[in-house]
Amino acid sequence: MADSSDSVSVDMEMISVSGKEHLIKTGCGSISVAVFGDPDKPALVTYPDVALNYTSCFQGLFCCPEAFSLLLHNFCIYHISPPGHEFGAAIIKPSDPVPSVDDLAEQIAEVLDYFRVDAVMCMGVAAGAYILSLFAIKYTERVLGLILISPLCKAPSWTEWLYNKVMLKFLFFYGMCSVAKELLLMRYFSKKVRGNSQVPESDIVQACRRLLDERLSLNVSRFLQAINGREDITKGLKNLKCRSLVFVGEYSPFHADALHMTSNLEERYTALVEVQGCGSVVTEEQPDAMLIPLEYFLVGFGFYKPSRVNASPRSPLSPTSISPELFSPESMGVKLKPIKTRISVED
Repeated sequence: MADSSDSVSVDMEMISVSGKEHLIKTGCGSISVAVFGDPDKPALVTYPDVALNYTSCFQGLFCCPEAFSLLLHNFCIYHISPPGHEFGAAIIKPSDPVPSVDDLAEQIAEVLDYFRVDAVMCMGVAAGAYILSLFAIKYTERVLGLILISPLCKAPSWTEWLYNKVMLKFLFFYGMCSVAKELLLMRYFSKKVRGNSQVPESDIVQACRRLLDERLSLNVSRFLQAINGREDITKGLKNLKCRSLVFVGEYSPFHADALHMTSNLEERYTALVEVQGCGSVVTEEQPDAMLIPLEYFLVGFGFYKPSRVNASPRSPLSPTSISPELFSPESMGVKLKPIKTRISVED
């Protein structure tokens, strides 16, 4: 992420791109947080999906020069990794109790207290989106907005529950074996980028496969067990008043969940972006599709400030230059719900 500054001309006095890893002790064990940017700016917390950390889940988005500029110019980024998912993590003792999703949500509150952060913007993918949504329900006053990618909100279906149980068996008996990795890659990416006998898998899938080799199977199992034991939080969503931007890949196994979640969030403050031909991890597979909706979304918070970045055909737009034509499927390559009628900039 820090290397992304090589691809754009950025005023280094305005944007700090140096990151620092913190290992924070919480009531449910230690948790790793990588901090990028100026801590005096509003906070953006990220949380990845199962078996991923901030590099393997958000690198594609933050390596886009425009997204890098847009987010680092407006926020200090706090990348939270699930317990035991950070680089160089030690194996969590088998005797340690497996945290529940409520425990993981409480860890976020403890992280914010550690950094003395009152309120945050949240960005999560799949399981990470569930944890951040649960945190938002528990601590409504501490969440400014939600950016959710292929989010979960209901209890696991029988299909998902069985799928996760099979994965847990392979992780327990064989570690991060080829079958476990294939099951995870199917969770993350569309069939197109995973390739087949005639078409090689894409670079992003190959990179993710290598990163999965570094994950400790016991640590991954603990997070997966927590997610597989989650409860339906639909009722709690109705109490959220913050703005929410939901992205979902057309071929995500959690597509129906994302639609269900969107229908239960406050309609006036919610936008849904369906990304064509994409799996769950839109941040890696099609990060460019996220940029314009993110720009428009941030206008409503007053966070948006044009950055001092050399102009490019896709550089961040000023609020006054956003036209409805930019939100057409032809220009975006995505299917959009009527964002202009779902997010009120004036509210």
